[in-house]
Amino acid sequence: MSIQSKKSTDKKVKATKKSIPAFEWKYAPAPESTDHIDIKPQYELFIGGKFVKPATSEYFETTNPANNKVLSSIAKAGASDVDKAVKAARKAYAQSWQKMPARERGKYLYRIARLIQERAREFAVIETLDGGKPIRESRDIDIPLAANHFFYYAGWADKLPYAFPNRKPMPLGVAGQIIPWNFPLLMAAWKIAPALATGNTVVLKPAETTPLTALKLAELIQEAGLPEGVVNVVTGFGDTGAALVNHASVDKIAFTGSTPVGKYIQKAIAGTGKKVTLELGGKAANIIFDDAPIDQAVEGIVNGIFFNQGHVCCAGSRLFVQENIASTVIAKLKRRMKTLVVGDPMDKNTDIGAINSAAQLKKIQHYIQLGQQEGAEIYQTDQALPDKGLFCKPTLFLGTSQSHRIVQEEIFGPVLTIQTFRTIEEVIEKANNIPYGLSAGVWTDKGSKIFNLSNRLRAGVVWANTYNKFDPASPFGGYKESGFGREGGLHGLYPYVQFEH
Repeated sequence: MSIQSKKSTDKKVKATKKSIPAFEWKYAPAPESTDHIDIKPQYELFIGGKFVKPATSEYFETTNPANNKVLSSIAKAGASDVDKAVKAARKAYAQSWQKMPARERGKYLYRIARLIQERAREFAVIETLDGGKPIRESRDIDIPLAANHFFYYAGWADKLPYAFPNRKPMPLGVAGQIIPWNFPLLMAAWKIAPALATGNTVVLKPAETTPLTALKLAELIQEAGLPEGVVNVVTGFGDTGAALVNHASVDKIAFTGSTPVGKYIQKAIAGTGKKVTLELGGKAANIIFDDAPIDQAVEGIVNGIFFNQGHVCCAGSRLFVQENIASTVIAKLKRRMKTLVVGDPMDKNTDIGAINSAAQLKKIQHYIQLGQQEGAEIYQTDQALPDKGLFCKPTLFLGTSQSHRIVQEEIFGPVLTIQTFRTIEEVIEKANNIPYGLSAGVWTDKGSKIFNLSNRLRAGVVWANTYNKFDPASPFGGYKESGFGREGGLHGLYPYVQFEH
């Protein structure tokens, strides 16, 4: 090819590239099948190894937030049902689980992990149908991590003397565990696996809007052959959780949820001697320095707040950008937001699924309106939302300050605020000036900055040049109003043991 013809070809290529409209790509629908799942029309309480009807004879509906269709009818547990579950757990603890050799307990946990893997596709679909999160997140993150937590703690079951050298760890007894709606199966695994590995028995109360995978896990526990009463599942609303917290025969409370409920639990168990771990709200700072890999950081921002609808307590909802690169980062972020697909969570192309409940959507919309009233500059894409279901556009607020309520208060939705900074001291002060202390992210090319900030940020988890990465061997938890105690890793064993004096 001559030089002249090559130049001509290059011009045509450039002209062709320029003629392609930005963000006009249309994906063909790629829905995940539901043919392989089994959701019963009605679920009972799982107590003493069996599914039993509630003493209340009351049921409530769990719905698909993407289309408002009813998925199943769920038993509502009353105080007498909770009492029955706690007694079943106490009996199993005294007669079988506590006495069982640790290696045998580990085998049960390993069996549960393998069964979750075998039924991973079913669990992923049910998680998405019940919770509204994109199928990609359920399939690639939630379910594999849940199985991995059971695998991880299966390995610890017969190695507790190595976890606590020169001390004799003993189980506590019955653990009451209350989990939220954002990671239903994963939160159950986070709590059940270390409790069982250390010789405790469990009464689990899942969130009322996402009970299905906890009940499917109960079916799997039956299949695994656990002794009756080792794991019990009681479904219901706040009064069910309160009955569990206040039960005199519960030795340990593990709660993940809102800060106000966490404060209630602290008051309720004061003076009872019950051990407690609380993983509460968050308002994480995501910090980008001018030496950061900007494109990688922008993708990390999107992953930290938008891909999960902001339904993560550790979501990077406060973005701090060094002043001299702010315009570049904001332009790239807006461009990336335009490519995000909001829609059917069961479609593999979807980036942002449905908001879990009407109440949560109302709260998010309230804060979006509040941000505008406070004078912040709002940015949303012009993408149309689905006609049915509970959906919210990814939202960006510019021109915010520390005094804005949208900066200080947890929204738990796809809403991101941006502030700029000049110096390290300034951004550390701003990042820490918050009631919460759960997580943070740092984006920089300098290891010294990473170590400096990880030591000075008051956050339980600090990610470096990544965000929202979890591993069963890594502890997770917060400071201040984000709670106390750790789940995951060796640290996750401590809340479930006591030491012989």
